[in-house]
Amino acid sequence: MDFNWNLNNIKDSISKAKEAGAVIRLGPELEITGYGCEDHFLEQDTITHAWECLKELLVGDWTDGILCSFGMPVIRGSERYNCQILCLNRKILMIRPKMWLANGGSCAELRWFTAWKQKEPCPDQFLLPSHVSEALSQTTVPFGYGYIQFLDGAVAAEICMELLSPVPIHPELALNGVEVFMNASGSIHQVGKMDRRLRAITGATSGRGGVYMYSNHIGCDGGRVYYDGCSCIVVNGDVVAHGLQFSLKDVDLVVAQVDLDKVSSIRDSNSSFREQASCKTKVPSVLVPYKICQSFKLQKSVSSPIKIKYHCPEEEIGMGPACWLWNYLRRSGASGFLLPLSAEVATSSVAAIVGCMCQLVVKEIAHGDEQVKVDAIRIGHYIDGQFPTDSKEFAKRIFYTVFMGSENGSDASSRQARMLAEEIGSWHLNVSINGVVSALLSLFQTLTGKQPRNKEDGGTNVENFALQNIKARTRMVVTFMLASLLPWVHNKTGFYLVLSSTTADEGLCGNLTKILVFLKEDNGSVCSLCCSDSDTGVRHCSGDINPVGSIHKHDLRAFLKWAAANLGYSSLAEVESARPNAAEFQSIRTDDCSQSEVDIGMTDEELSVYGKLRRIFRCGPVSMFQNLCEKWGTKLTPTEISEKVKHFFKYYSMNRHKMTVLTPSYLMQSYSPDDNRFDQRQFLYNAKWLYQFRKIDEFLEQFNGDGEAVEECSDTK
Repeated sequence: MDFNWNLNNIKDSISKAKEAGAVIRLGPELEITGYGCEDHFLEQDTITHAWECLKELLVGDWTDGILCSFGMPVIRGSERYNCQILCLNRKILMIRPKMWLANGGSCAELRWFTAWKQKEPCPDQFLLPSHVSEALSQTTVPFGYGYIQFLDGAVAAEICMELLSPVPIHPELALNGVEVFMNASGSIHQVGKMDRRLRAITGATSGRGGVYMYSNHIGCDGGRVYYDGCSCIVVNGDVVAHGLQFSLKDVDLVVAQVDLDKVSSIRDSNSSFREQASCKTKVPSVLVPYKICQSFKLQKSVSSPIKIKYHCPEEEIGMGPACWLWNYLRRSGASGFLLPLSAEVATSSVAAIVGCMCQLVVKEIAHGDEQVKVDAIRIGHYIDGQFPTDSKEFAKRIFYTVFMGSENGSDASSRQARMLAEEIGSWHLNVSINGVVSALLSLFQTLTGKQPRNKEDGGTNVENFALQNIKARTRMVVTFMLASLLPWVHNKTGFYLVLSSTTADEGLCGNLTKILVFLKEDNGSVCSLCCSDSDTGVRHCSGDINPVGSIHKHDLRAFLKWAAANLGYSSLAEVESARPNAAEFQSIRTDDCSQSEVDIGMTDEELSVYGKLRRIFRCGPVSMFQNLCEKWGTKLTPTEISEKVKHFFKYYSMNRHKMTVLTPSYLMQSYSPDDNRFDQRQFLYNAKWLYQFRKIDEFLEQFNGDGEAVEECSDTK
């Protein structure tokens, strides 16, 4: 929705493309508005501003001598379409609406757009808005599915998801003689997605020939996702140019010199291609009397195939959120981040990701990126021509870490947090919350005449949970107070964004701080819907944004190993190898420091499995039980599995309400517990699941004993 910023980036990309001698310039999907406008697409203003920006591009010399494809929404009659606008020499050649829309997860195009399903003998005519028509001296433009036939080549658009649809359109276009395919995409980062994406792109032309241009957004456009670039050009299945995946750049240009005769050669030598082309379905075209090819002898050598560098999953976990955080920080107007840091996996991972961000900023500045330099000077409050040259020095200016200990805390946790903060370079504080907690308990005693006790001192479950949650909420209040006032203390303008570190596993079972609610169970005992029960508790605090909210704990452990070796934060190895810390919310009076998983009755590995079965495979209690009988049948009895499934669904349903206000998190995997984007289910349940649990019990009755074959309990796959 930042039209000025988008328009400047588009102009910059065209200028750089012309300097490189390009004759075709392809931008990403919906680039004029931004892909992630969501319900802003339903506003008439958004459509109007998009046409205004397009008009500015066309009345200038931006499209002179270069075919440009711009992405923007278009209203035709009563329908709204996601379109590519193909322009040349200050004229609109064709408007190509998207035919297959992306829907699900972070994408909801069916909510905002209509898919174009018509295939007329020739493209329909679209009446341009009057202000555009007058400026261009052009009244109508072809609208619909088709391609552009130049005097020396044929070019067609294929928009994002159309490449991956079960029946893609590029084979049909190839049979009609199209040599150049332009795919404008809005593809978000997910671990391992670059490889899947590239295999689809190379597969589109490897057998049937063709030049495939793929353009994608790069950066964060205001939502929970990061667009990871990877723009590329492929010729006959070979990658000849490939852009950056993780970069702080605003414009990343990918250029290649291609020979269309190579496309003709591979097609002419393929007999099956020739035979199918002879009986093809005719695709409508728009004839443009213009040559897009240039004399070969006047140009540089044709681009050769290149080797692609892939990032390992652990590197992606660090680089993706780091780029997302930088984009969020520079656009939000904030002066930095504040993280409640403890010596455990989740908060340490977030700290390492911020450290990775600082390293990227310094690296980009060293490579001459002036925009990153300008942003870093502003955010870091540099003066007198100074700018970041050292990541630790930069971190000291923009990153606060706070260890908030209590009477139940350990010196080892405090020491590890301090060591990591020193390695990253953050401004670190060690704060005790004992005084604040005591003041609250004194207030309660003054009001009621009663003093709550820990369970070890004879207190009830109500008292025990209340004492835990008081510490959790005290930490949250202290966190936001520091984020608001520390910049003022250090004579800085702006504010600090609080980083949350709740993982996908913790979000799934509601292991985070929201509000305190009690439910009475059948046996009369009371349980809290806010299970602040592990580590120092800081990872359960709400925040402004969360870079690890869709990542599982076991993946973060792998990331910590990588970060210890590759980011220079050696203390992370100790964090990764340590056992789960004791719940410092509670009064622990033994040497046993492994209560965090026991208290909630689910390990991190189990929660990871539950989450994937619940979200990706759409499992309810019964089908989850059946699946787990197959998965865990060699180590657990059906009765044990049923108890685990029932335990999970009880906590899942009791804590669903927290997902409605989950801290916005970076979505980088196909699963997330976020109610607002992925797990769209109700948040009020009958936590007893009477019908479903009875069905599980019926399966158990089919067994003569727990030792019989597990396969008998599963009649579905």
